[in-house]
Formats: sequence, C-alpha cells, structure tokens
Amino acid sequence: MNAPGAELEPLADDAWLVAFGESIDEATLERVHALAARLDRDRLPGVVDLVPAYASLGVFFDSAAVDADAVARWLRDHLHGGGPAPPPSGRVVDVPVSYGGRFGPDLADAAHELGLDSQTLAHRHASSLYTVAMIGFAPGFPYLSGLPSTLALPRLATPRTRIPAGSVAIGGRQTGIYPRESPGGWRIIGRTPLVLFDPCRERPALLAPGDRVRFRMIDADTFERLASRQGGGGG
Repeated sequence: MNAPGAELEPLADDAWLVAFGESIDEATLERVHALAARLDRDRLPGVVDLVPAYASLGVFFDSAAVDADAVARWLRDHLHGGGPAPPPSGRVVDVPVSYGGRFGPDLADAAHELGLDSQTLAHRHASSLYTVAMIGFAPGFPYLSGLPSTLALPRLATPRTRIPAGSVAIGGRQTGIYPRESPGGWRIIGRTPLVLFDPCRERPALLAPGDRVRFRMIDADTFERLASRQGGGGG
C-alpha cells in the first residue's frame, strides 16, 4: 500500500502518529483501517497498541523492548509498500435500540428540525450500515461513520450533565453510543440494552475500530427484557 500524503510524527517517547490529514471522510478512514490491519498482521515485537482515529493512527510501543527508530523504519516500510491490505474482518454487530420516549428524549425535536416525523427519523437511522471509525471520549465509546447526511444534527447548545449508559445519539455527521452514564451534548434519539464496556469481560469493549454496526428497532418491552438479561440498562 502506497500512502501519499501520510506523515509520520512523534507522539511521545513511546509512540508515533501516522497522520493522513484532517478530513473526515470514508476514503481516509479506509486508509487508516487498512494500515492498522496490515501493521497488526505483521506486528513488530515491542509494539503494544494500534489506535485508529478518523484520519490518523497512533502506534504505541514498549521503549524498553524496541527503540523509536526501529518502529519508525517498520512504519515507513508498511507505508510505502508491502502489498495489498488484508480484507476487512466482516464482523457485523447487531445493536437493538428502542427509539424515542424516555429512551430517546431528543427524537421528536430532532425529527421536527429535520422536517421529519419521529418514526421516519428512527427508521432512517436504523436503515444504514455504520462503521466503527474509532473508540474515544470514554472507554468503549464508538464513533460511527455512515450516518446519512440528511440526518446530521448540531450538538445541543447546553450539554446534559447526565446521559444514561447505552444512549444512542447523533452529533454533527456522526452517530455514537454512550457506554456509561456521563455528561454529553449529542442528541439522544434512543437507547440500547447492550453493555458497551465491561472491564470484567475478556474483551471489555463490545465494539472495535473497523467493526460494522447495524441498529435494530425494538419496543420498550423488548428493551426491558433484553436489559434484564444483561444485568442492567433499564431506567
């Protein structure tokens, strides 16, 4: 994979940043994930983590096991050759969501702002296939690309001090899921009973960069039934 325009920058004594510019678009995101997949496939001993973002990739290493120059050479080798990127994993995660009502307090206002009714907004939001662009803000919080441009909404002028765990929201041209109770300024349109982050699980975060997400509409009764199986999520 040749990577014109990619720049290698020091991020810390034990980290490099591969920057692909500043634009948020699907083509750049694909380049980031392709590089991450190739590096993971041919991981240099001493490299401990690869952290994709929308237009960059953080590469963290154990400086006691490998020096920064060796990591930089490894990165440049993969930026300027090495064959095609591995195919995507194909992992698609089904995320049940109850839209509106007490689970989505912003749905009606958001729909009105978009010139839609609430049911249409919910259906359109659930009809897209999303990609986990990155994990950030809080452990397990997925920033999802693929939101239809007609559903983009500005963030709230005044952020909420408490958003329940599992809240599904729109912020600008992105959608996401709050993994735990926290403040936030995105528009809350629904909630999932799934637990997005559990440090006791073998894989703490339910979603990882590159995963695909498909939302599935459920009613409030189904939400409560699924939440009881998860050990929480209602409210």
